[in-house]
Amino acid sequence: MLQIIIQGRGGQGAQTAGNLLAMAYFAEGRQVQAFASYGGARRGTPVSSYLRVDDRPVRLRCDIEQADAILCFDASLLQGALLAAARSDTLIVVNSARSAEDFRATLPGYRVIPVDGLAISRAQGLGRIVNSALLGALARTVGDPPLAVLELLLLEQSPKLRAENVAACAEGYRAAGAQLERAMP
Repeated sequence: MLQIIIQGRGGQGAQTAGNLLAMAYFAEGRQVQAFASYGGARRGTPVSSYLRVDDRPVRLRCDIEQADAILCFDASLLQGALLAAARSDTLIVVNSARSAEDFRATLPGYRVIPVDGLAISRAQGLGRIVNSALLGALARTVGDPPLAVLELLLLEQSPKLRAENVAACAEGYRAAGAQLERAMP
């Protein structure tokens, strides 16, 4: 079973990203459980989205305590309870312009793949909306769902700027791939 935590701040699109990712896995014929947690439900407060994905029905009904992957929309949230849910093999994709080397120095023992989702989104005409770019990055890092499934889903589900969202997703996918290639010995 694949367990994913998506962490962001209210208004960044973390909940939408969780819903889109769940739909992408479901479109592949996988069994999905998705749920959210948010405190004050206002812009800027931490929000989380949780996903479990498996080929069999997901019957586990508790919080995710040990994630296989974490998608973090704001690097300032990489601390405390979020990092406590990460093992040494957990893949952490973070929206950041900082280098992987910088994260290795400040967060030793964690597998952090930084992707500048903000720069990607701005280059594609999406402004500060980073969820499509980060979904692409997570998909490449985890190895699933396929980019084509995400692209089709974004074409169907994006309320506007569909081509821009697809392009941002593909660029996030490529950016994460470049990070992974650099990390290989």
